[in-house]
Amino acid sequence: MERRDFFKTAIIAGSSMWADKVFSMSRPSDNNIKTTFPKRSLGKTGQELSIIGFGGIVVMNAEPEHAKKVVAEYVEKGINYFDVAPSYGDAELKLGPAIKPYRDRIFLACKTGKRDRAGAKDELDNSLKRLETDHIDLYQLHAITDVEKDVKAALSKDGAIQTFIEARKAGIIKYIGFSAHSPQAALAAMQEFDFDTILYPINFYTHFHSKFEERVLNEAKKRNMGILALKAIARQKWQSEEGKRQDYKKCWYEPIDDPQLVKLALSWTLSQEITAALPPGEEKLFRLAVELAPNCKKLTNLELAELEKTAKSLQPIFTA
Repeated sequence: MERRDFFKTAIIAGSSMWADKVFSMSRPSDNNIKTTFPKRSLGKTGQELSIIGFGGIVVMNAEPEHAKKVVAEYVEKGINYFDVAPSYGDAELKLGPAIKPYRDRIFLACKTGKRDRAGAKDELDNSLKRLETDHIDLYQLHAITDVEKDVKAALSKDGAIQTFIEARKAGIIKYIGFSAHSPQAALAAMQEFDFDTILYPINFYTHFHSKFEERVLNEAKKRNMGILALKAIARQKWQSEEGKRQDYKKCWYEPIDDPQLVKLALSWTLSQEITAALPPGEEKLFRLAVELAPNCKKLTNLELAELEKTAKSLQPIFTA
């Protein structure tokens, strides 16, 4: 069977091939939102998050009214997990006014790329202003990659973590997490501090190339951390400056955009005992992920084998 035909057949077969329409760890959203969009528990925090998150890049460079419209639409659909960072252009400025009417209904995550105490405090203060809020639910060290330059610096006595601890004591943030782009940095961070969450690339391409996520997820699960997934529908590094790259200018990698393969990719990621996945920042890809995720199912051995075959023909965005 041709690979394209295989994916098409797998999607059409749907529930006749797979068990469990929605994974057992998912549950319907809050009845007050009047939606059945599935949610999962965020580790030891006890918070319930939608299995797809709204990345702030979705509204980066958008007209303010459009940003408000998109946020309102997806809050009503049951998306309650929002994630943003100062490095995402004007995303904070666009997201702040848009989420303001729904602030008590959403879980807001933000980040700092600073590794020192003073720099992190300035960035936190600025984010609060731009987001028009007096608190952030989850504050994260952003994109830790190098053990010395990122982890040890941020977790030192004069590091960014001191700002996090002080802000948590003051009620400005509730939970402390990090995002990471290397297993070495992620494992070192978990050994040095009792984080509530991890935001990490969990992608079938990277898994079948080097099991990029395996050790990190095992450690996070032992610690009952909330696990949030990046890059679930990333395909590979851009191979050219032309073609699709012009259609996905917010993506530094080539995303998966075929709906059939997107559904399988999301199914794989959501099967890894995670809480939620953040799709790419392109609005049309976010919309596609929200549409498909509630019907994702457990993959069969045949489908896993086909995904492995597909993955090994491409260049992964990360390797262990």
